[in-house]
Order: sequence, then structure tokens, then C-alpha cells
Amino acid sequence: MYNYNGLLKLLKQNKLCKSDLTKLLHISSRTIAKISRGEKLSSSVIRKLCDFFHCSEEDLYTIICDNPLLRQLREEKDYKISGGLYHELQIRMTYNSNHMEGSALSEDQTRRIFETNTIDSEESLSVDDIIETINHFRAIDYCIDIADEPLTESSIKHLHYILKSRTKDETLSWFNVGDYKARPNIVGGMETSEPKDVATDMQHLLFSYTEKMHISFEDIVEFHFRFERIHPFQDGNGRVGRLIAFKECLKHKLVPFIIEDKKKFFYYRGLSEYLNEPGYLIDTCYDGQEAMMKLLEYFKVECSPE
Repeated sequence: MYNYNGLLKLLKQNKLCKSDLTKLLHISSRTIAKISRGEKLSSSVIRKLCDFFHCSEEDLYTIICDNPLLRQLREEKDYKISGGLYHELQIRMTYNSNHMEGSALSEDQTRRIFETNTIDSEESLSVDDIIETINHFRAIDYCIDIADEPLTESSIKHLHYILKSRTKDETLSWFNVGDYKARPNIVGGMETSEPKDVATDMQHLLFSYTEKMHISFEDIVEFHFRFERIHPFQDGNGRVGRLIAFKECLKHKLVPFIIEDKKKFFYYRGLSEYLNEPGYLIDTCYDGQEAMMKLLEYFKVECSPE
């Protein structure tokens, strides 16, 4: 749904009504009706309106999100509301995803970084662990911001760039922060796509996924598995893959899943045995969805699992 309050305000300022646009800009009465119903206008009509009022597209309308979970996350993020769902989601997702990949930061330390932008520890901590924690907060924000948009190679690469920027990996010329790997890698003892094949494999994966008429929770889990089998980046694939799944669940009005660190054995087993028995990974992700559901229940957000 679209809110055209900006356009209505511009009309009022210029002492015009919607019907005047049919004569001034040769806009059809059907298009005027779309404005009244809050429906999307064509790009050509938007350009006409922007040129006429000498304004930007953002001055004409805002998009009303019909996903209560996404709407609440965006509101709490944009207004920097402390102690809410967004706040707790950031900490739990970041801690669990990073810890699964070897980060030494505790959940309390992760919380302190998010809440105060400081760290308190008597132990020596890896600078990269701290940077990647901050980067993961930013990556979640990016997923929330672009949740409505189609999944693309560009957005996937940008997620990797956000996650790995300013780390020591960025100083390695061959590491390709924000781009596909230059050297072969192995995950869980399994061979992954050769660097020369990654771009083609990712394009095929995205095409087979985006051409689906309806995306289910199982489709997102399958995409996650196939993404991890390609392993397109030199490092950070697990975190990027889970962030993609988070973004796609929000897009398709599904409850996202949080794989808790204590469940990582089942998660990795599910990835390694998916081709023979996809149920292991699917069940683990459903278990992660239940962890998210508990958060939604606590914060009284109405959102059905599917």
C-alpha cells in the first residue's frame, strides 16, 4: 500500500485537486482512482508528477508496510527505541551467528557493544571480533531496510562488504571483501564451487529461486543450503547466508529463524546431510523459528509462522 499524503500536501499548497491533474498532466481518471486507493503508480506518472511539482519521488508518497513484524522492526530502528524487539533481535542474532563462527565475545559483551558502544573485559579480545559484531548490527539494519526488495547478487555482495569491511581480511588483496572468492575453499569437508564457477552458480541459484510464484519457509531453507554449498565468498558465508534468510523471511511475511549457538551441531549436520535428508536442516530452522516466536510473543507482535 502507498500513502500519497505528500502528493496531497503539494496539491493543497498549489491550490489544486486531484482531478486537475487529468487536464494539467493528461493523467487518466483511472490513475487518479489509484491514488485514492493507495495503489502503486507507473514510473512514467511518477516522473510527470515530480517534474510538475519540482520534487523528488520520496516527496510524493511513502510505502505502508503490511507486515507487522517488519513494520515494528523499522519503527524501532528508525526511532532508536531501546529495549524493544529490534533491540533484542540485534543482540541475539548477532551473538549467536558470530559465536557459531568462532567469535569469543559473550552475549553480555555483545549486548554492551550494542547498547553503549563500549566493551568491558579483563581478557584480551580480538579486534576483528569486535568489528564484526558492530558490522553484523549494520548488516541486520541493511536487511530490514531492503526487506521488500528482490534478492540480487548486488545486495548479497553488499551484505558481505558490510560484514567484513574494516577487518584484517580487507587488507588481503586476494580476499575480495564484497566480491566473490578468488581461492577455492572447503566447508564441512565438502568441496564448494570453484572460484571461476561462482558467478554462474549464483546466477542460476538466484534465477531458480526468484522465478518461484510463491516462496515458502522450506524454499528459503533450501536456498540457504544451496548458497552454503556454493560458498561464494572467501569467508563469512555462514553469516551472510543466515542474514539472507532473515531478509527473505521478512520479505515473504514469514517468521525468521535464529540458529542458537547451542544448536549449531544440528544445524551443521542439517547442512551436510541435506541432499540425503533435508528434514534435518528444515527441522533445525523450524526450531530456530520457535526461538523467534518466543520473542514475538513477549513483545506482543502478531505474526503467524507461515
